[in-house]
Amino acid sequence: MSSSAPLIETSRLLLRGHRLADFEMIAALWSDAEMVRFIGGVPSSREASWSRFLRYLGHWTALGFGYWVIFDKATDRFVGEIGLADYQRDMVPSMDGMAEMGWVLNPEFHGKGYAHEAALAVLRWASQQLDRQLCCIIAPNNTPSLHLATKLGFVAQCDTYYQGAEVRLFTRPVDGKQTAEQAGGE
Repeated sequence: MSSSAPLIETSRLLLRGHRLADFEMIAALWSDAEMVRFIGGVPSSREASWSRFLRYLGHWTALGFGYWVIFDKATDRFVGEIGLADYQRDMVPSMDGMAEMGWVLNPEFHGKGYAHEAALAVLRWASQQLDRQLCCIIAPNNTPSLHLATKLGFVAQCDTYYQGAEVRLFTRPVDGKQTAEQAGGE
């Protein structure tokens, strides 16, 4: 089990573990009202972003999986974050024992295929390293993320609520029936 995020490269992206020097970029991302529009709708304070940042690091140490920061290789610009987590969410149906996939990108990188490219790389890593079923929850009005989840092989299970907000729960087959390449390739 790895205690830190492995380095992953794609044709355009570099995914690496979080570093202390990344915190200001991450705090700025999570304080952006446009970026959080479908993720609770409330920009994060520095304090909330710091807790999230530490949670990302802790996932790797405690569980051997977690989140990566995403950079554009050509420009070295911060694109966003992507990864897998176990947040112990108090919701029905339960996601206990699953690895929850999530992605957030700076709005300027939306619609350019970066989330898809990064997600395929994470799914390839997960297929070799995890034996947990993958899931994700997405606001039903977040059309781009709903489309991406489906393109990646996630299947809608139900609409439910988390912390008073409606979310759609998706799961992804764990047995490899649909590989990352079959889900749309790079």
